[in-house]
Amino acid sequence: MSSTLVSGIGELVTCDGTGEDGLGLRRDAAIVVEDGLVAWVGDASSAGSDAATTTDHRVDLDGRALVPGFVDSHAHLVFAGDRGAEFAARMAGAAYDGGGIGVSVAATRAATDDELRTLVAARVAEMRAQGTTTVEVKSGYGLTVEDEARALRIAREVSPETTFLGAHVVPAEYAADRAAYLALVTGPMLQAAAPHARWVDVFCEPNSAHAFTGDEAREVLIAGRDAGLGLRVHGNQLGHGPGVQLAVELGAASVDHCTYLSDADVTALADAADTTVATLLPGVEFSTRSPYPDAAALLAAGVSVALATDCNPGTCYSSSMPFVIALAVREMGLTPGQAVYAATAGAAKALRRNDIGRIVVGARADLTVLDAPSHVHLSYRAGVPIARALDLPD
Repeated sequence: MSSTLVSGIGELVTCDGTGEDGLGLRRDAAIVVEDGLVAWVGDASSAGSDAATTTDHRVDLDGRALVPGFVDSHAHLVFAGDRGAEFAARMAGAAYDGGGIGVSVAATRAATDDELRTLVAARVAEMRAQGTTTVEVKSGYGLTVEDEARALRIAREVSPETTFLGAHVVPAEYAADRAAYLALVTGPMLQAAAPHARWVDVFCEPNSAHAFTGDEAREVLIAGRDAGLGLRVHGNQLGHGPGVQLAVELGAASVDHCTYLSDADVTALADAADTTVATLLPGVEFSTRSPYPDAAALLAAGVSVALATDCNPGTCYSSSMPFVIALAVREMGLTPGQAVYAATAGAAKALRRNDIGRIVVGARADLTVLDAPSHVHLSYRAGVPIARALDLPD
């Protein structure tokens, strides 16, 4: 058994649900990690006489803040190609309707396994360098039986949180026969993908000719549930639609985007707060010039809220959770503390995990150190690389 004392913590953000914004703040704190788990949390003054005395290693943070590793619960990392021209066109006024996904599909299908593996590894490393220690990884840029299965196999090499998203869009070869593609997704493609996935997801967006209607989405989700997968939903991104209500009805762990919500949607999410999390993706609004959801109003209504990057090649090619936190504070009305909680414990809830997103005894020691004295600096010093995952001695 290997153990490490982490001391010199100026501000410890435990996200244990206590105190202001649920952050459970402690000053001048220390923790002990044993075999990858948090074994002790206490005052630095007790570290010399408590369990910390028997540790094998010591790490001194010299007054820096320590927060739970960020949990990015919505990311599309298995893709090849570049869509920078599409971004430039949107900044010049072009609308987004999901059609550009086809460009990524073509590039991803053409890539080799090793090329995709290299790209995914680089993106995960980029995330870790900015403080992310858990990432959910979706398929969705293959849209054939073989390509979706291989995307999930590659994703599984970097994360246990893998999501089958064969119902991302209807690929060009099925544009004239949507029913045939739906049958493929809910049949042979699901059978090939399920062994490598924890979740199933669907882009439920009747406002896009490329995505899926409420009835189609229901069929995908029920088939995935019957195959033993947990449920996630892309919903209400491009306009008002059935995604939120469908997610709540079927008990999905998360409904993501939530850009356009009716009063009935907010009420449904509040009533289902213990089950279904509203995962907000402000990097998408930044990259598409869409309106930002009112996250503060959602919290006030009793909705469970998470933050994630939606790192993808088309609508948010950013892997930075600190950037997302800053956007949530500046554009969505969250306090700095609420944003950090949503990016850690809130996002862990969206993955139905209680072993991450918090620094408490028994949780995984997924830790992020800030080159700053307080979590407030994540939004106060927007764009400055102050967060990184903390690597502990073996």
